[in-house]
Amino acid sequence: MTQKKNVVIVRGAGDISTGTIHRLWSAGYRVLALETLHPAAIRRQVALSEAVYQGRAAVEGAVAVRIESLEQAVAIWELNQIPLLVDPDGTCIEKMHPAVVVDAILAKRNLGTNKNMAPLTIGLGPGFVAGKDVHYVIETMRGHNLGRIIAKGSAVPNTGVPGVIGGYAGERVIHADAAGELHVICDIGTKVTAGEKIAEIREISGTSVEVCTKISGIVRGMIREGYPVTKGFKIADVDPRIEELKNCYTISDKARCIAGSVLELVCREEM
Repeated sequence: MTQKKNVVIVRGAGDISTGTIHRLWSAGYRVLALETLHPAAIRRQVALSEAVYQGRAAVEGAVAVRIESLEQAVAIWELNQIPLLVDPDGTCIEKMHPAVVVDAILAKRNLGTNKNMAPLTIGLGPGFVAGKDVHYVIETMRGHNLGRIIAKGSAVPNTGVPGVIGGYAGERVIHADAAGELHVICDIGTKVTAGEKIAEIREISGTSVEVCTKISGIVRGMIREGYPVTKGFKIADVDPRIEELKNCYTISDKARCIAGSVLELVCREEM
């Protein structure tokens, strides 16, 4: 099968990955997104991975539609939409022969992407070695080097500390204190105050564990209602900037910066 020059496969369709998918789609590329069966994006309003659950999802004009086979992709592209296939292992990549593969899973480790998958392979964040695992790596750590294209070597190792927003870092991100099913009380876009109960985790034993915010602000991210979480799982994100409600529904500056670097590499390879 000949190489499909305008086809880009993006592994992952969470909020950061959606920025890349949106940018490539806007530039006229035929993008195929790959996801897991149970995506765990907390910024659901700006994550095309929601199409796995709902059948379709829209973010800033880009519409993703869940497909069940590669044969359905062309029809979705013809509608100027983005096909999304549940294929966490990327088994369809060999069949599709894309020009570009972008690993945007952001798992902090390589889940199987390699340079043989396409003429151009790009890894976002730590877990990849440019020139070995993939052709290029793009830095995802907030700061001076965010979005920097790395042709040799790796991105900064994961620190486990979220980037600072509105003067807060770790305090704005909420992790599960227990394992169980999540019940949402304050969903995305809700104004909350420090110490307020925003969700609860219902354990198998029947006990409910409260999930409270450490800071006041806007709930920017919240995992889906009923999602089975494990202890320590990231489940919510509170933005201290009350005036930035609209940010809950638009692609972030970080995602757009990374997306610009991906598009630069794709365009460069076509020259």
